Amino acid sequence: MSHFILAIKSLGNRKLTAGLTIASIALSVTLLLGVERIRTEAQTSFTNTISGTDLIVGARTSPVQLLLSSVFGLSDAANNIRWESYEAISDHPAIAWTIPLSLGDSHAGYRVLGTNGTFFDHFRYDRKQSLQMIAGGWFSSEDGAVLGAEVAEKLGYRAGSDIVVAHGAGDISFIQHDSHPFQVSGILARTGTPVDRTVFVSLEGIDAIHADMNPAHDHGHDPLAGIANTDRHHAEEIHKTDHHSTVDEDHHHGHEPTAITAFYIGLKTRSAALSVQRTVNEYKGESLTAILPAVALQELWAVVDVMEKTLLAVSAFVVLVGLCGMLVAIMTSLNERRREMAILRAVGARPMHVFSLIVGEAAMVTLMGVALGVALLYTMFTVAQPLIAYRFGLFVSAGSLSTYELVLMGTVCLAGLLIGLVPGYRIYRYSLADGMTIRV
Repeated sequence: MSHFILAIKSLGNRKLTAGLTIASIALSVTLLLGVERIRTEAQTSFTNTISGTDLIVGARTSPVQLLLSSVFGLSDAANNIRWESYEAISDHPAIAWTIPLSLGDSHAGYRVLGTNGTFFDHFRYDRKQSLQMIAGGWFSSEDGAVLGAEVAEKLGYRAGSDIVVAHGAGDISFIQHDSHPFQVSGILARTGTPVDRTVFVSLEGIDAIHADMNPAHDHGHDPLAGIANTDRHHAEEIHKTDHHSTVDEDHHHGHEPTAITAFYIGLKTRSAALSVQRTVNEYKGESLTAILPAVALQELWAVVDVMEKTLLAVSAFVVLVGLCGMLVAIMTSLNERRREMAILRAVGARPMHVFSLIVGEAAMVTLMGVALGVALLYTMFTVAQPLIAYRFGLFVSAGSLSTYELVLMGTVCLAGLLIGLVPGYRIYRYSLADGMTIRV
């Protein structure tokens, strides 16, 4: 009888103990691979959010804070930018296009982003893919709105539906701009980015809903900034067409915006990025910050790197605990199996055969635990993928295992094999000393 079959039959005689050991290893491997998968998918999701944008400009703040607020909607803007500053910088000869952004409002917990047709024209994600409509089209008036795929799906909206924007970015708001409802003009196709969880309205619409509000409730949502900008927000209306918009150029029914939160920049040549960044950072009109998205993203990963390594270390220790549990289970069964090993010696098995049998059992238990852990991982992600996407905005792929994940699995299997050497050596010594007689 081969060592493999003998090991299978031996494990079959201890179904409960072997099953619990395999389950503990499987759960620890699921945790280890799950943490690694979520880490890599989170990085991929963040990286794919914006593509083809060379610079992001906002009020003076840290690069990470500007990136989080203007791209991912995970932070509040530090302050507003005057519209005059936006226009002056947009006229720079090295700039091909700009996308103005106005943030600070929400609808049913989803952020509202004020912009114009340049967003649909120039915004790219995931290797420069453009936005696509699955219903309707981009808004052509100040009371139009375009919904991300998740907003439309979760709230049951369709083209023609009316929505009311609320002041502030929280799930609950006591200030509803119900005097200026928006009408859904289009719904975007799913992108797997924060775009899916965003309501897009015109800059003129954003300015209109705040026109009669108290200065402290200005669309910058900073009471001090609102007080400081009272005169600017109640300035005379200027019917000036946004010279960058290709969709809205004949449909500006309101006044020109007085301030925005941030804007994206696309350059004619990427080699001009550092030069334009320096120009913006040294702009005399007001204190501004220009960031390179890729560089700011690397800074973000550096900030969370310690947490990622901590989670990975905890997962590794959980795997180690599972393997130690296997060691304990095998070691506690050795005394019970001394007669079994002695009988094997009597029918011709050598001490090395007995040694390899125990090590083989440990390796087999580890391998089955790893295989079950991978199966649990894929099952978990298949079931929880919609929930993860809805609650955290992460689209965790259930694709094939990465090279690093395979290395982790191989390391666990190797560790199980090495741990099996301890009881293997112990039973090897027993088999040499016992023969047919059990020493009690």
